[in-house]
Amino acid sequence: MENLSNSEFKGGTAFGHPKGLMTLFFTEMWERFSYYGMRALLILFMTKAIVDGGLGFDDKTAGAIYGLYTMGVYLLALPGGWLADRLFGLKKSVWYGGIIIALGHFMMALPGIENWIIGSSGPKESLSALDTNSFFLGLILIVLGTGLLKPNISSIVGQLYPAGSSKRDAGFSIFYMGINLGGFIAPIACSTVAEYDMHLGFGLAGLGMVFGLIQYKLTGKSLEGFGDQPVVETEKEITSQKKLKTITSSIGIVLAVVIGILFTGIIPIDASSIAGASGTVIAVVAFGYLGYVIAFGGLQKADKNKVGVIAILFIFSAMFWSGFEQAGSTLNLFAERFTDRTIFGWDIPTGYFQSINSLFIIIFAPFFAALWVWLGRMNLEPSSPLKFTFGLLLLGLGFFVMYFATKIAASGELAAPSWLIITYLLHTFGELSLSPVGLSLVTKLAPNGYGGQMMGIWFLSVALGNLFAGLIAGEASGGTEEGIAAMPDQYMMIVYTVVGSAIVLFLLKSTLKKMMGEVN
Repeated sequence: MENLSNSEFKGGTAFGHPKGLMTLFFTEMWERFSYYGMRALLILFMTKAIVDGGLGFDDKTAGAIYGLYTMGVYLLALPGGWLADRLFGLKKSVWYGGIIIALGHFMMALPGIENWIIGSSGPKESLSALDTNSFFLGLILIVLGTGLLKPNISSIVGQLYPAGSSKRDAGFSIFYMGINLGGFIAPIACSTVAEYDMHLGFGLAGLGMVFGLIQYKLTGKSLEGFGDQPVVETEKEITSQKKLKTITSSIGIVLAVVIGILFTGIIPIDASSIAGASGTVIAVVAFGYLGYVIAFGGLQKADKNKVGVIAILFIFSAMFWSGFEQAGSTLNLFAERFTDRTIFGWDIPTGYFQSINSLFIIIFAPFFAALWVWLGRMNLEPSSPLKFTFGLLLLGLGFFVMYFATKIAASGELAAPSWLIITYLLHTFGELSLSPVGLSLVTKLAPNGYGGQMMGIWFLSVALGNLFAGLIAGEASGGTEEGIAAMPDQYMMIVYTVVGSAIVLFLLKSTLKKMMGEVN
């Protein structure tokens, strides 16, 4: 592979990489600051009593809403990337997406801002329309904005490096460090502010996105020539783009009308039922499409087998993320309700625990990357299905640790923070074993002409896992006395399910390797 000189990067370099990488690094860092800052507070805010400044939702409703929200973030990345490629361009999509995200956070902060302006104080006895409408509208805007920004900013990073550049992988490693830096700082900062008012915590998350947008615009010259709008020249292309704009506008208007009707309360909303139905729809769409590609995609037998592997791993991916993403829901509530957070007379804000995963990734990601390289040189590197198995086993082991923590909680005592810290460590090791491997494997298995579509299917598995994580949180969060007593059995059931799936995948390992052909 040719190692290109720094002079061949457009727009100059910084620390041996394109200057544009720094622009995207800080944009992504602040976007992740806004996302993880708000996520650390989300389920805590929904389940907190109204008199304490929350929404007073029961655990089942709060978990379903949380699951739908995190599902939507991944789900809308698919149309967001498609629209950027065909209509807006990558750079404008990132810009518009960031603006919509910031507006969403500020919508969630509105009630707190209103109270601060009018000098209102004291506990509320009931929710106002502003409390609920601004909250849900804020979530919708964040989902829409993230769908525009998240997939496209990564695509611009890829465009910064010419074909053959040996620095591309290192560039992405630097970029992903921005994700985890934002994910580490945000829960600490936003949770600290939220101790005074939850809404102001949401506002700080939005302010972070504004900082990202400011630096994105100020340093935007470094991205000239990258991520521009698609050029339309022929009459056919112009007609096609006009048609796409009309269809997109029509869909937007219809969605706005539907959302408006829902906000009026004319149609009752059952979040749990919607979440359950959404899971079924995602599964049917994913497997229906994969089945269609295998049966009618005109593929050779070898490519059909590879698509079959993606279908099988879809199940195990959704299983993993349904456990891992309980960090922001079930485990967050456990930290709030059943963990001794007092150190030297100071109560650690619950959201601080949400920084642990990002901190461990920053520490251990280089170690895992070096480990796979070293094992590869020794011809001992595990196959991708085996790495998946390790990921699931580590996830299950983390919940096994939490089983003992829930036993302590069920006895009426508070668990030590170390239980959660060890669990997050094991889950991080599981993530590092499975997540990057899954992304890489899908790109290798996807038949020619199906790369983007297979990656979309992969993100559907992540969306489905996030949805299930929210639904599980509604059942295993110990919101009632009966729920507290049932927690150990519920966590052990998660252990059985995850470890059982790991065993099944291990038994399928040889079959999957044969189906993968030359891909490892």
